[in-house]
Order: sequence, then C-alpha cells, then structure tokens
Amino acid sequence: MQCSAIYHAPVRIGQVASDAGVSIDTVRFYERRGVIPVAQRQPSGYREYPSSTIDRIRMARALQQVGFTLAEVVDALQAHDAGTATCESELWRLTAVLEKIDARINELRRTRLLVTTTMRECRAGRCRLTSH
Repeated sequence: MQCSAIYHAPVRIGQVASDAGVSIDTVRFYERRGVIPVAQRQPSGYREYPSSTIDRIRMARALQQVGFTLAEVVDALQAHDAGTATCESELWRLTAVLEKIDARINELRRTRLLVTTTMRECRAGRCRLTSH
C-alpha cells in the first residue's frame, strides 16, 4: 500500500479512495457532508484532491470507529483545522461517546432481561407471543 505522503501532485478520486480504504462513493459522500474539502476540478471534470485528503479520511474513519457520528466527526475535524484541538480540549468528545455506549449497553441489558423473561414464561405456558 502506498503512503499518501509520497504524493506531491493532486490526487484523483480513485487513488484517494484506494489509499484511504474506502469506496469512491464514500469519498463523494464525505465531500458532500463537509468531512473533506470540495475537490478542485480539471477541465475534463475529474476531481483532484490534495494528498492530505487521504489522511483526513483515515482520521474520519478512525473517529467513526470509536463511536463518533458523522456530525461529530465534522465538528472534531473543524476544531482540528482551526488549530484549537488538543488531547485535553477534545477529551469531552470521547467522554460523550462513552456515555452513549454505556446508555446503549444498559438498554441492551433491559432488552435482554425482557427476552429471557418472555422465554421463561413461554416455557411455563404463558407465552406473550401467541394469542392463546
């Protein structure tokens, strides 16, 4: 796999997608949603991106993998672009993600309890899933 740092010229969308490990449609989607800057266009209509776009997509994907929504990714990248982002200043974002994860885990625990209770009742002849 090639490293984006070796590119000195603008990079076409297919190369961006390939090097960032995403589809061309994802690159276009990220452009529409403001994750990456709008590409420059050649007279032929081909999109050309700065090579830094590859690393930006990788960063966006990494943030999504830890639970950031796309809107949160855009917000975090804007803070990064403004030069105001530090580990200390951005820790609140991870705290918020962790709180959402904990809430989801609690919701899943409640749902699991409901399912296991329903299964016990079905085995005892009091099934909620039938009209009998």
